[in-house]
Amino acid sequence: MKIRKMMMMLCTLVLVLSACSSGSGNSNTKNNGMGNGSNKDASTETTTPEVEKEEDVSSPVMDFDMGGRTIKVVSWWNMEINEDNPDNIQRKKNLDELMKKHNFKIEYIAIDYGEYQQKVTASLLAGEPIGDIVRLGKNYTIPTLVKQDLLWPVDEYTKNTKVFNQKATNEYMQYEGRGYGFSEGQGNLIQGVFYNRTLMNQLGMKSLQDYVKEDNWNWDTFVQVAKEANKDTNNDGKLDTWGLANSQVVEHALYSNNAFLTKGNKQNLDDPATQETLNFLSKLATEQVYRPSEGGDWTEPGQFFRQGNTLMYAGAIYELGGFKTDMPDVDIGFVPFPKGPSTTEYHSGEGAFQALTIPKAIQHPEQLLYIWEKINDIDSEYDYPDQASLETLFSNEDDINNAREVGAGMIVFDHNSFPNLKFWDFVGEINSGISVSTVVEKYKATFQAAINEVYGS
Repeated sequence: MKIRKMMMMLCTLVLVLSACSSGSGNSNTKNNGMGNGSNKDASTETTTPEVEKEEDVSSPVMDFDMGGRTIKVVSWWNMEINEDNPDNIQRKKNLDELMKKHNFKIEYIAIDYGEYQQKVTASLLAGEPIGDIVRLGKNYTIPTLVKQDLLWPVDEYTKNTKVFNQKATNEYMQYEGRGYGFSEGQGNLIQGVFYNRTLMNQLGMKSLQDYVKEDNWNWDTFVQVAKEANKDTNNDGKLDTWGLANSQVVEHALYSNNAFLTKGNKQNLDDPATQETLNFLSKLATEQVYRPSEGGDWTEPGQFFRQGNTLMYAGAIYELGGFKTDMPDVDIGFVPFPKGPSTTEYHSGEGAFQALTIPKAIQHPEQLLYIWEKINDIDSEYDYPDQASLETLFSNEDDINNAREVGAGMIVFDHNSFPNLKFWDFVGEINSGISVSTVVEKYKATFQAAINEVYGS
């Protein structure tokens, strides 16, 4: 049972007994039952302490009849609620009750990811949306679809912080002061560095977690560790262990320094944090820090890591299950991507953020958002977002805490919103060793022109 519920029950019992002891009776439910610092003796109190009530953020009850309408929910996976954990059992129960009360049905439509964007955007442009609630990617929605008045702003209906991810609406899917996307998911994409603890111990190296605990996990120590693991262990004149599998970590480097290539309708290449990031990427290439490519495709770094002779791999949490399956005898750890010089916190990053939206052709968006809110307005059995999956993926508490920390600090990029940005050409020149200043000067106008194509001059 959650701590908050336990404290409410305890305080209720104490009130019945008419005496709250010092240190527990003065607990504040907003800090999960931790003491509020008061050291007063209960005998000096002249009034009975009251249990502080949580603010009610739920929308007022609405009464409407949808006339047997079928609400279509569209994504690139089937979003049907599976009763596979206590929270989802609550959600499914809420949905069943809502369908009876408001007279509607629900259909979940899954469209293959490869054709998803084309299909959903074509339906929106034709004025015949493929669904009532449609998942869209930020990169082709903000500002392109919003500027064409194809989506409802939803921020006035997503104020229930218990249900709706406020950053999703008010930051990630925001345009000109309004929010156009929503998500009930409070967890974020977790990205960072997976590392081979087994290999680390075999090489006699300092634990990566120690750098984190010392608050000394930064770009310099990252390079130091990677170089230390580049070893010729059998003295045949060739490296047979490596420190870093990835030859390409551009977005990891950007989010780890709170840096951006573009910001809204402007290129951001002159920004000091961005310049630091580009110089770091150049250093990784020119000093040959990472394991050299053997001519493979984009999956090559993951394959290098699977071989068990490469210490670190920068990637996303959804890759971990595959690593564990393919490396059953290896102890895999997780640390944040190291901090850059322009930030004091660890971050994760998302270059393809997506959220749910309501097409403008759909009537009564307030009813749809009300239903979505009431489905997901539950008392969770978990203490934090994605607890069940993280505790399944990781057995080490440090790994879990690292994952939670970077997820909470997720940054969303928008450089993928511009088809003609020539992103990979730009990155390729940085990695080739051309000076950062030369590459930046070459691409500033190209970047801005690509942005103008989408935003307008």
